[in-house]
Amino acid sequence: MKLSAKAKDIYSQINSEQTKLGDLRKIAKEIKKDHELAMELWSIKEFYPRQLAILIMDKKMLSQELIDQLETNIQQHEYNERNQLADWLMANQLTKDKKTIALLESWEKSPSPMQRCIFWYYQARLRWAGKTPPPNTDELLSKIEEGLENEVPEVQWAMNFTAAFIGIYDKPFRARCIELGKKIGLYKDQIVSKGCTPDYLPEFIRIEVEKHKL
Repeated sequence: MKLSAKAKDIYSQINSEQTKLGDLRKIAKEIKKDHELAMELWSIKEFYPRQLAILIMDKKMLSQELIDQLETNIQQHEYNERNQLADWLMANQLTKDKKTIALLESWEKSPSPMQRCIFWYYQARLRWAGKTPPPNTDELLSKIEEGLENEVPEVQWAMNFTAAFIGIYDKPFRARCIELGKKIGLYKDQIVSKGCTPDYLPEFIRIEVEKHKL
């Protein structure tokens, strides 16, 4: 795609190793919403332009077809960039409109690992961001117990993350989530830096419950 003068000007401001996330948010705040510009920046195929593009997209333009295309493009990035782009797309766009939330909630069995990952991460997000646990906890936990061991690693992580936040914020299910972690042993031998919370469910839940006095 041939860039407009506006897109070239924006790109010149963020085409630097010194670019920070705060810089992108400041530029996005000035631009507000500009879907056409977002698609131009996205076409550059670089991390920072795509992060900024996500911030200024028009959520009402995000069809399943376009999301599939964005996901295909995201998969071309290295692991950490891929995860951050997917997280930003979910947090800044997909959770902001009833239509895209409905799409997101339909991805439990999507053939796309990234979309399944977003589905599960969103379920965890509902629990740490909300005051009342959603009513689908028992059903979700049963599906995690049944499918966690056989999922691909990135989706495993998101399912495990959801189980952790069920255990943290939904006390009646806490023992069940801890037992799931002990039974499967996922991340049991994980080594984390000092001050970081491990992904192993019994430890994850214990640390967060003690920290927040839940």
